[in-house]
Amino acid sequence: MRNIRAGILQTMAGATLLCFMAVAASTPSQAETGSVRVVFTKAGFIVGVGGGSGVLTFRGRNYPFKVSGMSLGATIGASTNRLVGRALNMHAPGDIAGAYSAIGAGGALAGGAGGVQLQNAKGVILQLQGVKVGVELSAAVGGVEITME
Repeated sequence: MRNIRAGILQTMAGATLLCFMAVAASTPSQAETGSVRVVFTKAGFIVGVGGGSGVLTFRGRNYPFKVSGMSLGATIGASTNRLVGRALNMHAPGDIAGAYSAIGAGGALAGGAGGVQLQNAKGVILQLQGVKVGVELSAAVGGVEITME
């Protein structure tokens, strides 16, 4: 009876060790940070529509992308935003693609500096800041879509 118990315990210990080794081997590598430059132009009356382009610099290479967005609410005017910042939680260049929503607090003044923090479903966080040129009053809700070129 003792031999059976000892054999069962050894088998369970070996299986547990194998599980830990499998989990350790399948753990994804550390996320990296890229740098981002974006130019985004937006105009609207009630519904705001915008678009632009940007470049992700990741692991020493440049990856161009397109930005589009729409907002619904109190939007009047037009503006161009020149933003720079970081893309956090990146594993591959394509991780930047997707639909983004705002997280945390952000804001901008017409003709002044501002910032925004956005996150997509892959967990990539864009921390952007820059200058807004133009006049736009907005109390709207909207989203941003990034597609790789």
